[in-house]
Amino acid sequence: MDNIKQEDIEDICFNVSQNIILPKFKNLSDNDINYKNGSDLVTAADIEAEKELKKNLLKILPTSNFIGEEEYSRNENILNFYNEDAYCWTVDPIDGTTNFANGRDKFAIMIALTFKEKILRSWIYKPLDKIMCSAIVNEGAYINNNKIITKEANIIEETIGSISTKYWEPGFKDKLKIFKNIFKEVNSYRCIGFEYIDIGIGIRNFAILSKLSPWDHIPGILFVREAGGADIDFDKNKYDFTKKNKNLIVSNSEDLNLKILEKLGEYS
Repeated sequence: MDNIKQEDIEDICFNVSQNIILPKFKNLSDNDINYKNGSDLVTAADIEAEKELKKNLLKILPTSNFIGEEEYSRNENILNFYNEDAYCWTVDPIDGTTNFANGRDKFAIMIALTFKEKILRSWIYKPLDKIMCSAIVNEGAYINNNKIITKEANIIEETIGSISTKYWEPGFKDKLKIFKNIFKEVNSYRCIGFEYIDIGIGIRNFAILSKLSPWDHIPGILFVREAGGADIDFDKNKYDFTKKNKNLIVSNSEDLNLKILEKLGEYS
């Protein structure tokens, strides 16, 4: 892992953004937009960006494995790479595809490097702003190589965040719609990478999540943890990408997670 240079990952993300992603932004043809698994949007930029990211990341670590969102849609067995005795890249080529396809500005490249159940490094790159957010386990979280620490907010009624309701069971989904009223503000960027960044910075305070696809969450989880934030599921366990987690609370602090979980229990 020591031979992975930050500037190499930055160059890869910059080049993929400039050569593949941004030329398609607000410039997608009908043929560039399709659906996978029936309802999940995918664009030609997603597919081409993932191919280029895979090629270049595997050059950095030739013996590593690669799990990409688009590749997974064709072969779900690639998740078995997490069990192998090897480094593994996990990539979402365009997090926020719906935003991207509709010309909205919140989308990002998300990359993580893991070994077995351990998250070692992560990167979230904002193509339009040319901003790199990264994290190294036990070393810290960074924005353009400047170390950051989150701001804690422990009074629930003063917090801002998001609650993902799409994939919950109907009964619990209805309870969440009522539950969200206890917070100061609840909204979604429709790009979880941006939300993880803002939780890490302290602009936002929490996210309550379901459907925990690893490429959506591994990069952001490490960023928030290294910034001083925390994560917990409804059974008070930390996020483990090698298991099929059903739910997750991510926030600026362990204390806020527990307070949210306690309040959530009152609505269950």
